[in-house]
Amino acid sequence: MNQTTQTPTGLSVRGLGGSASGPPRARARRRLHSEQWAAWAFLTPVTVYLLAFFAYPLYRNLDLSLRDYTVRSFVSGGAEFIGLANHRKVLGDPAFAPALTHTVVFTLVSLAFQFAIGLALAVFFAKSFRLSAILRALFLVPWLLPLIVSASTWSWMLNSDSGVVNAALRLVGIAPVHWLTSPQWSLLSVILANVWIGIPFNLVVLYNGLQSIPAQLYEAAQIDGANGWQQFWRVTFPLLRPVSAITLLLGLVYTLKVFDLIWIMTRGGPSDSSTTLATWSYRLSFGNLLPEFGPGAAVGNLLIVMALAAGLIYIRAQKRQYQR
Repeated sequence: MNQTTQTPTGLSVRGLGGSASGPPRARARRRLHSEQWAAWAFLTPVTVYLLAFFAYPLYRNLDLSLRDYTVRSFVSGGAEFIGLANHRKVLGDPAFAPALTHTVVFTLVSLAFQFAIGLALAVFFAKSFRLSAILRALFLVPWLLPLIVSASTWSWMLNSDSGVVNAALRLVGIAPVHWLTSPQWSLLSVILANVWIGIPFNLVVLYNGLQSIPAQLYEAAQIDGANGWQQFWRVTFPLLRPVSAITLLLGLVYTLKVFDLIWIMTRGGPSDSSTTLATWSYRLSFGNLLPEFGPGAAVGNLLIVMALAAGLIYIRAQKRQYQR
């Protein structure tokens, strides 16, 4: 039985069966609204960041590739819309095929060696031993250094006259190699530097993936008579596939857009022997007295499409794996 009492101020307060804060359903509704506002408050900074630093640059790059921008129209606006003319110009350029080939070789070879060496080191460090933590920390140094420092260091090491690599080759009776100034060796030189930089990332991710594999599986494999190599192929590698897939995907996206390392070491030369799509895009847009903003943006769009294709392949592979 509900009762109400009058307070000295004349306000009524519900008695048994009621509450001053309202029925439970109303309180639950208010709590839900409060949680929704809190969620939007946390999402707003991320949304603003994505719109400002991802969505808008992508839109501007697409707009550049579809218009005939000059220096004047880039500043004042009003560039003529020309559709896919810039893309056709890029695809028909004699420099396109070598740049695409160098990009594919640079990306695939870098990924293969980064992943293989990173996986080998992860398996090595998975076996706890003295100084393991210190050695793992030392392997992170290439990853922590700014790219300009790493690229400058490799440029000095591979210098034809005063580099330590050629000095070591002279000690064993091998003629010096023109690592950075020879069309035969320039692409290999930037690949070596990029592999060295990317190994720590693969090591860290794959090492953490190895830590999630239960030790009981290895014990069961040993009971069944499996040796170390068989344990790796039958236990470690299959269970590491999800981590390996995301590691390769991130490595692919990062390697496709590598610019500063190549530009500092070789500037895409000599004779465009180490030019990739990333360096070619920069050269078209900013490396000439008369910049070609439209074609440069079109090359950038090709890189975006390649990265999106890799992401879609990864998503499709993950769906197939979950459906099994």
